[in-house]
Amino acid sequence: MNNNSYSEAYAQAGVDITAGYKAVELMKSHIARTNTPGVVSDIGGFGGLFAPDLAGMTAPTLVSGTDGVGTKLKLAFLLDKHDTVGIDCVAMCVNDIICAGAKPLFFLDYIACGKNVPEKIAAIVSGVAEGCVQSGAALIGGETAEMPGFYPADEYDLAGFAVGMVDKAKIIDHSQMKAGDVILALPSSGVHSNGFSLVRKVFDVDYADLTAPVPELGGKGLGETLLTPTKIYVKPILALLQEVTVKGISHITGGGFFENIPRSIPDGLGAKIAMADVRVLPIFDLIEKTGKISRREMFNTFNMGVGMTVVVAREDAEQALSILRANGEDAYVLGEIVESAEKVVLW
Repeated sequence: MNNNSYSEAYAQAGVDITAGYKAVELMKSHIARTNTPGVVSDIGGFGGLFAPDLAGMTAPTLVSGTDGVGTKLKLAFLLDKHDTVGIDCVAMCVNDIICAGAKPLFFLDYIACGKNVPEKIAAIVSGVAEGCVQSGAALIGGETAEMPGFYPADEYDLAGFAVGMVDKAKIIDHSQMKAGDVILALPSSGVHSNGFSLVRKVFDVDYADLTAPVPELGGKGLGETLLTPTKIYVKPILALLQEVTVKGISHITGGGFFENIPRSIPDGLGAKIAMADVRVLPIFDLIEKTGKISRREMFNTFNMGVGMTVVVAREDAEQALSILRANGEDAYVLGEIVESAEKVVLW
């Protein structure tokens, strides 16, 4: 750890440079877990280096995605639990780029905080590393910015970006989609990382007992349930792509069904889905009941228990379900593609 660069003047302004060095030392073991054969550089340089394996590709195409955790972080602050939100950060990025069929290569994070507490920063990065391991991406760099006076001392923001690659001919672009194709659902682990401004308002989380057992949630506490990390779908989808032609993938994030499903469907076609066929998780029933929110508005805001949808030909549906289930996903048939001027026909 470099103690020679300690600045008394900077410390008086609220920034401890040496805390940053300690945080890096504490996070190195977590980062090491994510190393893949393409990693060229070590943590601590000015840039992260990665040499991708281009074998077998005719037109390698990079696909990138960036996102943050959003106001779900407020739950982490209230519960003083910081080792899972990094999974959310990675998930929100890699789940997006897998929609194009791209395999994630590497990830970089950005943490901005009011006060650099090395142990807390290391806990956050441990979650980022876990998300990278789950998605097969290498954590090759990042930035921790201590910003006193901008953020409260005990708060932080977390964002990042992922870069993946796919052969151009294999990009999933919905060009082959047609009426009669089947929509498969991959269940979510909960609210994931979207809609938390509404969730926090509904439950008034700043004043609620977040640890008390809630019968509707199977006895789990509200805080534990809401802080459940976003599921990462990369490896099951990559396994599926090896065996089945996938015609469209949607990551169900903010905006729920009505905003995200249309993004993978061409004009003239729509997704016909029966609400009764959606395996809604108990947390969404509780949000709906507590907040007195209409069911349609719920589907327009949350994932409702469906974290990702996949469109395949009807004749491939059973094989696709078998592959997804063999890779840990309790996937099921959600609906079908129909000729429609409306992109989502929810009934």
